[in-house]
Amino acid sequence: MEKAKKLGNTKVSGTIFAGIIFKYFGLPIEKIKDYLQEIFSDNILELNNKALEIGYGMIEPKLSLQGNKDLSQYILINGNQSIALGALAAGCSFYSAYPMTPSTSIMNYLAAKQRDELIVVEQAEDEIAAVLMALGASYAGVRAMTGTSGGGFSLMVESIGLAGITEVPLVVAEVQRPGPATGLPTRTEQSDLKFVINCSQGEFPLMVISLRDVEDAFYQTARAFNLAEKYQIPVILLSDQYLADYNQTVKAFDFSKIKIERHLAGEEVFLDGEYKRYTLTASGISPRIIPGKFSNQVVLVDSDEHDEYGRITESAEVRKNMVDKRMKKLELLKEELNEPRKLGNAKGEVLLLAWGSTYGPLKEATENLIGEGYNITALVFGDLWPLPQKSLNYLAPFAKKIINIEGNATGQLKDLVREQTGINCDLSILKYDGRPFSSEELYHRLKEVL
Repeated sequence: MEKAKKLGNTKVSGTIFAGIIFKYFGLPIEKIKDYLQEIFSDNILELNNKALEIGYGMIEPKLSLQGNKDLSQYILINGNQSIALGALAAGCSFYSAYPMTPSTSIMNYLAAKQRDELIVVEQAEDEIAAVLMALGASYAGVRAMTGTSGGGFSLMVESIGLAGITEVPLVVAEVQRPGPATGLPTRTEQSDLKFVINCSQGEFPLMVISLRDVEDAFYQTARAFNLAEKYQIPVILLSDQYLADYNQTVKAFDFSKIKIERHLAGEEVFLDGEYKRYTLTASGISPRIIPGKFSNQVVLVDSDEHDEYGRITESAEVRKNMVDKRMKKLELLKEELNEPRKLGNAKGEVLLLAWGSTYGPLKEATENLIGEGYNITALVFGDLWPLPQKSLNYLAPFAKKIINIEGNATGQLKDLVREQTGINCDLSILKYDGRPFSSEELYHRLKEVL
């Protein structure tokens, strides 16, 4: 503090300390000077550089962290930042949300990028307003997204039903925390799976994708926008507090892998007359145009049941046709599902089932157990609804024991698997104390039952 006072500003004491740390570990001062240049304006940069040099000169290096690995192609990033980057890569231009732990940092990250990335970020007065803003932006032709946690998602469900019946694309990040009610706001859980799959009243197609690690968070978020737009459905990204705040060093994301697919129709869809927003098609997907792009064409949508033009109807025949039309998309969507990640042996005598952020701890535990001679295969689901079934149906007959692993009290994946495939799990390893699984914990709990 005394040295900072001599420089005329006690606030630079942190910079002096940073210099000491860098010198202690034998790191070059140029690295942190480059960083200071990024974050400080010219009028205080010189002062901070002086403070850094003072700290750097106070001690001799004690350790050496110099390595031979080029880290320039790597980034340190957490799950929520990865979701935000995935949205930007997918061309998201509007994000609206109401702050709710642990989803808030998605909004914070995007808000800081507004000018550079040409995205509008709106903090709404509540979650209902947030989801409706995103829905309105999407109707107008903008790629839009909202984010929340379980409590906020509870408020959004009627509007997600609105997206379902109006067939407006919508991407929602649901970052789980323990419930019900306020629950444990700063802890983690995987207890919203059934709720998210069955959100809102009535029946309509939607997709649920769980995020397994930070790379998944980036690439699957970008994929969600394409799927939402292609099938004109809500796509819900299911994450949790553990992944949201989990920092991981990974190779920089490859933005060239992200292809933006808009699936917008042109004037050919109304050359023979008035535009039918809900034209009955073999696929169930109707041609979608941007409102106002073509003169004398109205894009009519309504939360009431409607005919092909979007006009309200009470017709029993039209109602059945429209429900059938919407549900056809679910069958088509099944052809685009990603099978779960496979860990371990090709055809294990023990089959482990998990989803989402349990992936990392389970991967390490599985590797350790296989190293001890156990014959294990693990499937970790990303896509959850519709549930991909090919790998599961193939591997289940080889397994003498099927074990379900997830962070909730009731084994929701186990129930989903039984409902969709008829396959029963022999037992479950569950955790619902607000803390994530560790690899060591999974290793020991699995050894007890193998």
